[in-house]
Parts: sequence; C-alpha cells; structure tokens
Amino acid sequence: MSRQMQITFDCHDPRALSIFWREVLGYVHPAPPGVELPEGADPLAAWDEFLARIGVPEEERNARSAIEDPEERGPRIFFQRVPEGKEVKNRVHLDVRVAPGLQGEERMAALQAECDRLVALGAKRIRRHDPRPPLDAGHIVMADPEGNEFCLD
Repeated sequence: MSRQMQITFDCHDPRALSIFWREVLGYVHPAPPGVELPEGADPLAAWDEFLARIGVPEEERNARSAIEDPEERGPRIFFQRVPEGKEVKNRVHLDVRVAPGLQGEERMAALQAECDRLVALGAKRIRRHDPRPPLDAGHIVMADPEGNEFCLD
C-alpha cells in the first residue's frame, strides 16, 4: 500500500514562503476547514477571517501555511514557523522539473527563463551546471527567499 506524502519547510515566514512556492509550482492555498470559497475568492483572506473567528491571537496567525496541487497529483507542502535560521546546506532538496524531455541549448534556455521568473519572485540563482552528456543534462541551482536550495531540472 502506498502512502501520501507531505513536504514540510521550517521557516520564519510561512505565509510569504507558501506564496513563493505556490507561484513556483502552480499550487493553490486550500480553504479553511468547513469553508466553501466562492469562485475567485482569496483563500488567504479566508484564512485570516477564519483564524480571527476561532480566536487565534494575531501573533500566531502566521505560524503555519500550506499549499496543495490543484490536480491532486503532487504532495501537499506545509510551512511551519521556527525560531532558528537555516545554517547549513539542505540534505534534501526539491528538483523543479521545468524542462523534461528537452536537451542542449533548448533545455538550458527553458531553465534560464524559469530562473529569471523565479528571481523576480524572490529566489536567488546560485549556479548553473551546463550539460555534460551522457549523464548530466544540465540544471540550475537556486535558493528560495529563505535560503532553501532547490534545482531547476
């Protein structure tokens, strides 16, 4: 029997980091429990109202956030506030697959275009690895706004 998986990020600003990764992955913020969102409604505003209504103190309302794949294929991603900062390289990282099947300059151009889009959202480009056939098709190493490394693949 297979299991569902959730990826959890420890971070300082769960809301901001969840917005960044929502844009990277094309995910969505789910509605609060028991809340039906009308078409076009802002789920983050609904969360603000929900947390206020159930009495969560304002300073605790950004303690966690989550995003989900709207097609229900990818894992849920959860963000939780922690007091400590990131100090060392990730032992696990995400590979964002933006150029599957592409090769050579076409692949690297697609990766660079996505890199440019993500830098505009707050990511940092760390380094580019050009293709080295036959085993390495090329990729770009990046960091999200809180310094978590990931690759564009």
